[in-house]
Amino acid sequence: MSSNPPPSVLFVCVHNAGRSQMAQAWLAHLAGDAVEVRSAGSAPADAVNPAAVEAMREVGIDMSQARPAVLTTESVQLSDVVITMGCGDACPIFPGKRYEDWPLDDPAGQGIEAVRPIRDAIRQRVVDLLTSLDVPLPADRARATPGA
Repeated sequence: MSSNPPPSVLFVCVHNAGRSQMAQAWLAHLAGDAVEVRSAGSAPADAVNPAAVEAMREVGIDMSQARPAVLTTESVQLSDVVITMGCGDACPIFPGKRYEDWPLDDPAGQGIEAVRPIRDAIRQRVVDLLTSLDVPLPADRARATPGA
């Protein structure tokens, strides 16, 4: 067993209510303890988008207890990879961190039909991220999105 800590990923979006929450849930579901994951926003909403919660429920992931969190400098410092979710969010930049931007449609104010393709695109990006981090997917989670 390696003594190296697992990689840490931070998903950032302005309201931390849709895309970043779905990405955090996907990564936690697919990687388990192999990756430390968190999400935050610069102007967090009061609650997670209900359509995002429902879209994730459809694929067997419960986000009903998720709550938006405020982006802090510390959360960025603690992360190896920082991913912004296509919302132009201002994020502190620190040397040695890996930064990516995932331009994705905003699910805010959208119905479940519009959120499903966003959910599925996020899943694929998370799978690609895990591959780039050399984190294997458990066999029972490597298949395509359930219910899609």
